[in-house]
Amino acid sequence: MHGGAEGSGAPEGNQNALKHGRYTKKAIEERRELKRLIRESGKFLEKFES
Repeated sequence: MHGGAEGSGAPEGNQNALKHGRYTKKAIEERRELKRLIRESGKFLEKFES
């Protein structure tokens, strides 16, 4: 049988499949913050153009 049975699947906290940290909660939050800062800086710089 595959999946769903009590005790099946990887152990809790298993890091064996983690190849890189691209999709960790921390990495996603950092990318969101960076995108926000880039947007804000663009808006700020638009004020000085013209």
